[in-house]
Amino acid sequence: MSLALRNLQRAVPLRRALLRQRLQAVRGALGVQAFDLGVVCVDNRKIQQMNRVYREQDTPTDVLSFPFHENLKAGEIPQPNFPDDYNLGDIFLGVEFILQQCKEDEDYYDILTMYQKEKQVLQELNKHMGTRLQPLSRGLF
Repeated sequence: MSLALRNLQRAVPLRRALLRQRLQAVRGALGVQAFDLGVVCVDNRKIQQMNRVYREQDTPTDVLSFPFHENLKAGEIPQPNFPDDYNLGDIFLGVEFILQQCKEDEDYYDILTMYQKEKQVLQELNKHMGTRLQPLSRGLF
């Protein structure tokens, strides 16, 4: 099925083709490539507005997700009964907030922990996808 990727912000330069490629790889590794998924990149102002409306938190955030299927447990893949139910929902990425977090408040141990998790996830992706993805923080430690 399809991956709808929209960039509704201008605060952070974004390479959509590269992001689309990585999202498709993750969908494949998770076994959900048969489902539609919407990913929307927004700035701080928009993600804060959405966070205020949907979570009653008046601050920007990194991600907001709106699942199509209710009552799923974490990691559970939906079992659709109808073709129109092959939809995962929408994910809004606060790309400006994410970039700011990457530059501020970086604790060495938090980064190191994330680096180890990133390596584990990428190893699994590489095994399933036949790719050679490397952590973005490679060479820092």
